[in-house]
Amino acid sequence: MSPPAAAEPTIITPGLLRGWPLDVDEDGGKHERGTVLVIGGSRKTPGAVLLAGLAALRTGAGRLTIAAPESTAVALGVAVPESGVIGLVETPSGSLGADSAHQLQDQIGDSGAVLIGPGLGDVKETAGFLEHVLPMISSQVSVVLDAMTLRALGGDPSLIDPIRGRVVLTPNRAEAKALLGVTPSIHDLQVAVPIAQRYDAAVSYGNAVAAPDGRHWLDQTGHVGLGTSGSGDVLAALIAGVLARSGDCVQAACWGTHLHGASGDRLAARVGRLGFLAREILDEVPRVLAELST
Repeated sequence: MSPPAAAEPTIITPGLLRGWPLDVDEDGGKHERGTVLVIGGSRKTPGAVLLAGLAALRTGAGRLTIAAPESTAVALGVAVPESGVIGLVETPSGSLGADSAHQLQDQIGDSGAVLIGPGLGDVKETAGFLEHVLPMISSQVSVVLDAMTLRALGGDPSLIDPIRGRVVLTPNRAEAKALLGVTPSIHDLQVAVPIAQRYDAAVSYGNAVAAPDGRHWLDQTGHVGLGTSGSGDVLAALIAGVLARSGDCVQAACWGTHLHGASGDRLAARVGRLGFLAREILDEVPRVLAELST
């Protein structure tokens, strides 16, 4: 059961998460731990979906499929042999647009969680893609929207209507500005809470997590070194991986935010606070999960 609403933010601690556990079927296999579908990438930024896919698997999700522009599909399949890969029709710019969506009809219905956004290019093309793909997603499937999808959503908030109430948004400061239409406050909760209420979504923003019903949390892990290229893709995918396992958007946002920050803390203790790579965060995630399971 999730924590109740409170006037003051609830602090996300290991004790809180242990009392809000991720179930593990000790007799189950990969299907019981959920499937994550990561959709994104472009010719310019194919590595974003690679990072995201690996991060989703690091949470213990059972299966992974990556859907990306067809020009990048073979390379991604070789780089991530643990994943299935779907090559999608791409736009002239090498990203995904409205014509890409029809290829995902069957795959979307077979997923426990869908992450859309890492590495996507043009905002207008992304809006066209969302307009066609979001109505295809079953009411039993939850969604994480990240990166360029949030800029598209800020331009047309109605895009979120088909998935309202079962979505997590993971904006950075620029994307929060697009979602709110104003320059964000420097206080994470003063950004996360209004976005959650406006879009009927769970939100992970900085150290804050907010639910659309008014509940809100602060995580005290993390540091400046996490502000590095690819780190946001990792965060969004950690949330998606947990979401595939739990089906609870708010729980996934809280767990994913903490996993990201705590893994960064562990990495900083080993190699230093600055200069590490986003991909290196991934190796710390299973260790943090193990600590939270004891």
